[in-house]
Amino acid sequence: MEKSKLKEKVNWPVTILLIVGLITVLFPLYMTVVIAFKSPTEMTNTIEGILSLPSTWSFDNFAQAIAVTDFWHSLLNSVLITAATIGISILLHSLVAYAIGRNMTHHKPFRLSYYYIVSGMFVPFAILMLPLVKETAQLHIDSPIGVVLLYVVFFMPMNVLLYTGYLKNIPVALEEAARVDGSTTWSTYWKIIFPLMGPMHATVAVLTALGTWNDVMTPLVIMSGNITTLPLAQLTFQTQFGTNYNLAFASYLLAMLPMLIFYLFAQKKIINGVINGAVK
Repeated sequence: MEKSKLKEKVNWPVTILLIVGLITVLFPLYMTVVIAFKSPTEMTNTIEGILSLPSTWSFDNFAQAIAVTDFWHSLLNSVLITAATIGISILLHSLVAYAIGRNMTHHKPFRLSYYYIVSGMFVPFAILMLPLVKETAQLHIDSPIGVVLLYVVFFMPMNVLLYTGYLKNIPVALEEAARVDGSTTWSTYWKIIFPLMGPMHATVAVLTALGTWNDVMTPLVIMSGNITTLPLAQLTFQTQFGTNYNLAFASYLLAMLPMLIFYLFAQKKIINGVINGAVK
């Protein structure tokens, strides 16, 4: 009787879906690690040759990948662009969301502004690419500065959506009490509201960092290859005659490590930010 009850509690469709999802995530990661540590001679056209473990675990591919991609210089460029984008996005987008979120219920212009900003999520980059290339060139910001400004605009719809939803969980009574004590709207925001949005700051930082760190198209078309980021440097391994998968996968692992470390530090606040930021 107890065994039958235990079987009834198992949700097999969900369990199978989770197993499939786990395999979908782990298998590409396994392939990346295995190929990164293999020598080119171990790569064959057979499935066994691709899936088998390396005969010797060597870091030669990583050393070559660092040299070929000028890894440290490219890493510095990616870190600077990503860090600048995250900092400006958190400061600007949270402020915009605060102004809209606290006024959209009673003032129609703020509500229309919210819909206008959020609608930017439905505009594909391909439509904007050529006009942006021309515009940044004419304004002489076809540089990392221009790329950062574009990223701040690109991520504004999603970030404003998240911040506005999160603000609904912060009682307005806190601001009213601060005003009674003589605090201005500006000081109330920075001293009370901004610190309370810490979990959402972490969520926005990770989402913005992932999108910025892994993007290839924007720096490619805006900076025209004058300044190399990590995703652009990894294009070195792909030519019209083939791809050096061993060096490429080693480079991918190296590029993944900074984001993995960043996520591990921010993960404690991310779940709370996602749950509380859900639009009710």
